[in-house]
Order: sequence, then structure tokens, then C-alpha cells
Amino acid sequence: MNETPNTQQPQQPQQPNQDEKKTEGGKDGGIIDKIQQLGQTNVPQMEQSNIHVLTIVGQIEGHMQLPPQNKTTKYEHMIPQLVAAEQNQKIEGLLIILNTVGGDVEAGLALSEMISSISKPTVTLVLGGGHSIGVPIAVASDYSFIAETATMTIHPVRLTGLVIGVPQTFEYLDKMQDRVISFVTRHSNVTEEDFKELMLSKGNLTRDIGTNVIGADAVSHGIINEVGGIGQAMKKLNELIEQHKQMGSKDVVQ
Repeated sequence: MNETPNTQQPQQPQQPNQDEKKTEGGKDGGIIDKIQQLGQTNVPQMEQSNIHVLTIVGQIEGHMQLPPQNKTTKYEHMIPQLVAAEQNQKIEGLLIILNTVGGDVEAGLALSEMISSISKPTVTLVLGGGHSIGVPIAVASDYSFIAETATMTIHPVRLTGLVIGVPQTFEYLDKMQDRVISFVTRHSNVTEEDFKELMLSKGNLTRDIGTNVIGADAVSHGIINEVGGIGQAMKKLNELIEQHKQMGSKDVVQ
């Protein structure tokens, strides 16, 4: 008896569905990783915009790892982004948005120096707060904005409020404070005398030394250039980008 030949087609391997494709290391999976690691979706490798947005929120984490419940910005995550933004020719400008309580002084100064030395146009926008070591970062750009209700706390460099027991420690903190004052006065319109007066004022912060400046006060003191929000900041950055292009074309002609 002849057997009927098997005409059933060989089973095709099952293709992963769209959701599986997105989560298996594809483009969307990479974006998820970037959100988890950096807290943002756009990094300089992405090509949707000629402007890279860098966010500095919470507490700036430096040499010491902070508790997991703290909202932090890790400076070792920020530095590679700044380097990449400088190297990527498709990135024409950098917008830095701050809402920070401050943090590690040396890490904050490192970020400030990098932002100030970028060759492309930069604009900073203080939303909510740009306190303590956030002040040098806020003034490090080519042009700075502060929201009308945002605040900036200016106070001396300090450790944890403990009594300083040795002269060497005081001298170290004093020199570090001079570094902060020097950077702020070089990158803003505030004078050294006015900034020190704000820093060492005894009547504005309860049981502390320093000053809270809000919105227009930061502009009147010469620390920030202008009161404004995201719309004004983007408009100014685009203007600076156009000026930068025109200056580049003039150099080529010459």
C-alpha cells in the first residue's frame, strides 16, 4: 500500500513581534537604557536636533556616592556628554537646564569649566533652583536665564556644619571658596565685592550665612543675564548659533 506523501510545509521559525524587537537591544531598547542611565532620551549621537539639552537636577554627585533615595546628577555621566557634544559636528548648540540644590564643589567646578570652554554656543536656564555650586554652572554659558520664580542660594563653601578643628582645613576651604568666587565673577556681571556680600550676609537665611536671590534679583545683581523660560532660552540659543555660523563664514572668506 502506497503511503500518501506528506505535503505539509516545513514550519517557519517564529518571527519576534514588534514589541520584542523594541526591547532586544534595538534603537528603542537603547533609548530605554539611556533613560535609565542618564535620565534623558536624547544624547549627542541622535540626529533629531542640532541642539543638545543637558539636564542637571537634584544633587550633584562627585567623589562620594550618595544614598539611593537622593535624586542626583553624576558628573561622570555629564563629562562624556559634554565631550561628545563638542566633537559631534551635527550639534550646533548646547542648552543646560538646572534645578539643583548644589553638591560636590570640585565636581560642580569641573562641569562649569567644561561648559565655559565649549566652542559652540551655550545657554543655561535655571528652573526651580540653582543653589550653591549650581551658581557657577548657571553662569558658565555664553548667556544665562532664570525663571521668574526660581531661586539661587549663595553661601560660603562648607562641609557638614561641623566645627573646623585645624587651620589647614579652614585654609583649604577658603581657597576653594576663592575658586568659586573667581569663576562666578569672571563669567557674569556681578562684582567680587557684591558677590562676597551676598555670600557672607547674615540676615537673609534663617540660622545660616548667605543670601537667597529670586528671579529678577539674580539679574539685578548681575549674576544672571535675563529672566525668562524655555522659549526665550531656545530663541537666544538659535540667535547665538546663527551668529556663530556667520563668524565662521567670515573666517573662511578671510
